[in-house]
Amino acid sequence: MALNNPAFSRNEAFTSGQGAVAVAQDMSAQQLNDLYSQPATLPDRDVMTIEDSIAKSAAAFGVLLVGAAIGWLTVQSIPFLWIGAGLVGFVLALVNVFKKEPSPALILAYAGVQGIFVGGISAWYEMAFGGGIVAQAVIATLVVVGVTLALFASGKIRASKKATKIFLVAMVGYLVFSLVNMGLMLFNVTEDPWGLRGVEFMGIPLGVIIGVLVVIMAAYSLVLDFDFIQQGVRNRAPKKYGWTGAFGIMVTVIWLYLEILRILAITRE
Repeated sequence: MALNNPAFSRNEAFTSGQGAVAVAQDMSAQQLNDLYSQPATLPDRDVMTIEDSIAKSAAAFGVLLVGAAIGWLTVQSIPFLWIGAGLVGFVLALVNVFKKEPSPALILAYAGVQGIFVGGISAWYEMAFGGGIVAQAVIATLVVVGVTLALFASGKIRASKKATKIFLVAMVGYLVFSLVNMGLMLFNVTEDPWGLRGVEFMGIPLGVIIGVLVVIMAAYSLVLDFDFIQQGVRNRAPKKYGWTGAFGIMVTVIWLYLEILRILAITRE
């Protein structure tokens, strides 16, 4: 399952035990002796739990909401602040993904900066496409997250190797489409403000059709995020990795929200 979110797949705490075998083979005899002389498991207070991961996720989203309020309120007084915040957020996301150990400070910094971006772009959508579009996108996002979590918790939906492979192929295809569409728009090949997304197929904008598929992909990405956290709890990973779980979920939820916001905007054209 460690194929989707690099925030999880780069950490052995969220993978199966096979990685531990390879690590053990590379260790010296003294290192192995030191390892086996340590306590078998961490104390319960020091291991990752579902409750602790939820608390850390709530803290991260709280910071994100504060940033979103700043971005919303300053979208006119400080133009393009949210664009700069988006670029900084992208850099911080890469830093958090490639760090071997989770850093609460960097993850919360990402939440705050990305919140400014989300708040700013939300305010721009609200002004450009009419009142209520942001509220609709927020409600739709909460519904998708809530339903996905409920289905996962009840065991009615689970990640599988086959579904994950399909998901990865779809992700690559969507990335290629997005890059091509961005190129066409930058070089004025298409006059439509949405590029290829504005092309109608059987009377429906292509952006809406693709957007619905992307929402489904984001929902499955959430399933993978929940699965990775559950795996970390089963592996009795150190408590600090709850921050990694919070970061992974936050990235997916932001992606989901922005996709829903764009779908609603396209339908209002």
